Amino acid sequence: MGTRPFPNGERMKGFDYYIFIDYSEKLIGYLIIDDKNIPKLIPKISKFAHYKNLKHKSLYIKSIKKRIKKENILSLILKTKIRKIIGNLEIYSDVLDFLKKHDNCLIFVSIDNHEYQNFRKMVNIVDGEKIVVKKESELKKESMEYQLSLVLDTLLNIKRLSLKNG
Repeated sequence: MGTRPFPNGERMKGFDYYIFIDYSEKLIGYLIIDDKNIPKLIPKISKFAHYKNLKHKSLYIKSIKKRIKKENILSLILKTKIRKIIGNLEIYSDVLDFLKKHDNCLIFVSIDNHEYQNFRKMVNIVDGEKIVVKKESELKKESMEYQLSLVLDTLLNIKRLSLKNG
């Protein structure tokens, strides 16, 4: 891992955990990944893509569902949860609880642009000195963080489509 910028200007190596929070229509979800699992996870998610940019969405979902199961991708994710949007308090509560319990760790959080300001305020309450919060739009397309965010994007779309199709 390279060095990463930190809010107080110093540079630190890597993060202990990566948290991604995102929305998809009427769903919200998060996933938490332990840094130790990233070397195993990255090769398995290389085919993941941003759903809204795809031409053949249904083929992608069908293929990626098989890949998730075959590669046992969910076993490399520490925690994940997807709820209807009315359950967003549960999602935030889980994430804040995790941040409190791991207050001695360096944590990277990517959150949907629309929720950035509110979430940033909540992190400050938890004392987010060791927490870097980035808007989803700030993730560089070829970065590891962007690739990891696609896992949640994909899981949200799988869930949304399964609810839609009954």
